[in-house]
Amino acid sequence: MSVVREKSAPASARESTAPPRVVSGLVLRPRRGGLSLRVQGRAVAVTAALAAALLAVMTVSLTTGDFELSVGEVVQAVFGNASGGADFIVNTLRMPRLVTALCVGAALAVSGAILQSLTGNSLGSPDIIGFTNGSAVGALIVIIVMHGSMTQIAVGALIGGLATAAAVHLLMLGRGLQGFRLIVIGIGVSSLLLAVNSYLITRATFQEALEAQAWLIGSLGNRGWQHANAVLIAVAVLLPPALLLSRRLSMVEMGDVTAMALGVNVARTRAVLLLISVALAAFATAVTGPIWFIALAAPQLARRLTRSAGPPLLTSAVMGALLLAASDLAAQRLFAPALLPVGTATGTIGGLYLIWLLITESRKSRA
Repeated sequence: MSVVREKSAPASARESTAPPRVVSGLVLRPRRGGLSLRVQGRAVAVTAALAAALLAVMTVSLTTGDFELSVGEVVQAVFGNASGGADFIVNTLRMPRLVTALCVGAALAVSGAILQSLTGNSLGSPDIIGFTNGSAVGALIVIIVMHGSMTQIAVGALIGGLATAAAVHLLMLGRGLQGFRLIVIGIGVSSLLLAVNSYLITRATFQEALEAQAWLIGSLGNRGWQHANAVLIAVAVLLPPALLLSRRLSMVEMGDVTAMALGVNVARTRAVLLLISVALAAFATAVTGPIWFIALAAPQLARRLTRSAGPPLLTSAVMGALLLAASDLAAQRLFAPALLPVGTATGTIGGLYLIWLLITESRKSRA
């Protein structure tokens, strides 16, 4: 195995006025040829730091609360050697909620990273474009009309998200995947779907309306292993192919002409990645309800920290898991004994972040 330091600056075909992107790092190549691997030291260091911070948040989440536990008691409970009380607190109350937060945060972050890369727009995320509201429509139909199970809700959310993606695609047919046009159409579709959600709630019984409204806020409360396992399976199935396609995604970012010159089937790559993005957002929404702005903020924070030329999907996943787990921990501890849904916390922080982002982008456009 040989190590080659590589640095190149391909011109971007998407925006002629944009400066060339500099791609650098270590390239590991077998001496006999074959598959090579690019390793960026800064990205590895940032991902490791985020993982360490995530481990700290997980430790605090499992050890603190109404019943304090030591790290040793938590470890014993995880391996099935703790007392009945500690085992119940860790494995029945806290661990399913934490696993759900980690998987939902990672799923939303990767979904947002893919959409932002495909559209070339910082506002390209499933909650802005409308995929999240589409998933919510499908889930609410199952909850209010069909009174379905967790599995049926997940399927309904997936169908709703895919139907929304198909509708947006049809509205853009013949125009190509233009970032600004996609955002504008997505915002319009999102508003229509929000109205559909409100209509469904008005047609529900009082108890169903309360449950649906609580679900629409986005919460990790009362999440058990059935919720954690559902989103864990979805992430385990969908995240590996997204990571494998991350190199092609980076090439697509350079523009269609450049990507095709490098041997990438642009149409197929976009279709597969869009399907993965919608599915990740749909399963996450089905488990917790709409969690706003994780998909918008996590990929951008990850890219700013890593200074990566391409979309850092793995770093985005860790960042999303950290943001959602930390937000849920803060909502539980800072506002106790009140039960504040995590969607309220992420919506407040995300709204401030969105205002800052819009101001920043506006200044760039005037420069």
